[in-house]
Amino acid sequence: MLETTIGNLKLKNPFILASGVLGVNASIMVRVANAGCGGITTKSIGPEPKAGYPNPTVVELGDGNLINAMGLPNPGCEEFVSEIIETKKRTKAPIIASIFGKDTGGFIYVAKTLLKGKPDAFELNISCPHGGKYGAIIGQDKDLVEEITKEIKKVVSVPVYVKISPNLSDLRIPAEAAVNGGADGIVVINTLRAMAIDINYRKPILANKFGGLSGPAVKPVALKCVYDMYASFGEEVPILGVGGVSAWEDVVEFMLAGASGVQIGTAISYCEDPVKISIFNELADGLKSYLKKEGFSKPAELVGLAHND
Repeated sequence: MLETTIGNLKLKNPFILASGVLGVNASIMVRVANAGCGGITTKSIGPEPKAGYPNPTVVELGDGNLINAMGLPNPGCEEFVSEIIETKKRTKAPIIASIFGKDTGGFIYVAKTLLKGKPDAFELNISCPHGGKYGAIIGQDKDLVEEITKEIKKVVSVPVYVKISPNLSDLRIPAEAAVNGGADGIVVINTLRAMAIDINYRKPILANKFGGLSGPAVKPVALKCVYDMYASFGEEVPILGVGGVSAWEDVVEFMLAGASGVQIGTAISYCEDPVKISIFNELADGLKSYLKKEGFSKPAELVGLAHND
């Protein structure tokens, strides 16, 4: 009942692990797959190993919200190939490789390298709010977004999704560039730029001073961005919604706004039983009940209904 097709990607349900949470190695990704998610997005992987920022890198704000500035730590694409291979040996859940680079050549190198692991799709991270030269600065250049997307499409035969930053005056500009470059889907949103200050030390808490806000607080922003993206491109490319999903009602809202699937990240940190990662089954049970009660046969029938007059 929950089977979902997003472009050429087939999922057992529309719930995908968001990048940067648990997609760090094969053992954890397999555990997430066994917990019931439809697909897994890896941690963002770059051209070479990157240590990221020093601690502190995370601030808990309460009510399920976080500010983080990790600095894109990762083992580098050459090292990560084996993690994708091992994960695919142990689960049938589609693997979406999230990648980044400082320029087009960097993105191409990472994509070509990770192709050795045969990921099922790629997500282009052009929107990290604290990634410096690797982050949202790329997503602000529409010509570069189009170029990177177009060049990646030339070297891979699997779907390519582009993750858009909410920290822009008009998200449609990079989204249109991605679509023009041949993107198979748009992912909205990445985290919102945010800060927390320690009133005793009178300094920002994060080592990087600012980071990205995630959790329920960003859901209204993410929902509006999905709605706007669907209004502009929904008939042309699928949209993946991400930002504050923690209950099945959130999933329904995102789908009504225009999302074909949703990514879940911060909510996993607040699961009552982190070992079982129960949120995916909870979302599935709630969505099934809603579809049955309202007379729908599959999630795709909900997509974009909030746009009907």
